[in-house]
Amino acid sequence: MRVWITGANGFIGRHLVRELAGAGHAVHGIGHGALDQTEACRLGLQSWINGEIDAANLNALASAHGLPSKVFHLAGGSSVGLSIERPFEDFSRTVASSARLLEWLRTSAAECELIAASSAAVYGADHPVPIPESAAPAPMSPYGQHKLMMEQLCRSYACSFGLRCTVVRLFSVYGPNLRKQLLWDICSRLRAEPGSLDLGGTGAEVRDWTDVRDVARLVASVAELSSPDSFRIINGGSGRGASVADIANGLIRHWGGNTVVCYSGVGRPGDPVSLVADDVSLRRMKFDWQIPLDQGLADYVAWFKGHARG
Repeated sequence: MRVWITGANGFIGRHLVRELAGAGHAVHGIGHGALDQTEACRLGLQSWINGEIDAANLNALASAHGLPSKVFHLAGGSSVGLSIERPFEDFSRTVASSARLLEWLRTSAAECELIAASSAAVYGADHPVPIPESAAPAPMSPYGQHKLMMEQLCRSYACSFGLRCTVVRLFSVYGPNLRKQLLWDICSRLRAEPGSLDLGGTGAEVRDWTDVRDVARLVASVAELSSPDSFRIINGGSGRGASVADIANGLIRHWGGNTVVCYSGVGRPGDPVSLVADDVSLRRMKFDWQIPLDQGLADYVAWFKGHARG
C-alpha cells in the first residue's frame, strides 16, 4: 500500500514511518526539515519533500510516485505555549495546512482515506473522570482551538464531499526522541545533578501518558479499521492517568539520583488539571498498550543519557 505522512520528520511522524515501512508499505513524506536521501532511507521513507502542505508539493509527490491509498496527517502545531505566544503561526500550521490538504484530496484523490492526528486539548478542563469522544469540546488554548477547527474541517469534507476521515485525539505522547515538554525538561535539569528541582503547578495534574511507539502502532491500526461512517473520532489514550509528580519521581528513580522536587502551585495558562481518555473505542478494537509507563520512563532516561545533546 502507498501511504503518505505529513509531518513525517516530526517526533510522532518518525516513529510512524518506521511502523508503516516495517509492515511493508511504501511510505512517502512531506513536511518541514532537511532530510538527505541516506537519512530518509534510514527512517523508511521512499521519498521526502521538505516544504509546505500545498497543492504544488502534493501534486509533485503524486506525479513522481502515484496517488496515495491513505494519508496520515500529523503536520501542525505541537505546543500549547507556542500557540499562546504565536497564535497565527499555530493557526497556519494546523488549520490552513489541513484545509489545503483536504481540498487537494477532494479534487485529486477523493478515494484516499485520511487519518488525522488531533489532541485531547480539544476537551479543555473540568473532566474529573475519563473523557468520552462524545464530550463537548471546550479548548482552553489556541492550540486546542486550532485542533478542533482542523477536526471540523475534516467533518465538513466528509459530510459534504464523502471523503473518508478518521480523527485520532492523542493524549500525552512521550518517548525516545522527544526533545521538549515535561520529560525533556526534567532530564535536562537532572543532568546537572541538582539537589532540588523546581517545577510549576502542583504535581497533582493528571495526564494519560502514552509511549510514542505504542501510539505509532495505534495510528497504523486505526487505518486498518473498516467503518460504514465517512467520519469518526477515536480517543488515542490508554484510559489510565498518572500525575506530574508520578512522572517526575519515576524519572528521578531511573536516573539514579536523590533529587527532591518542589512545586510552585501555579498552573500554566491553557493547562487543564486532568486529561484522561475513556478508552472504550480502543477496547472494542482490542488494541493493546504494550509499554507500561514505568518501562517507558526507564527507556526515555536511557535514550536521553545515550543520545540527547544540549
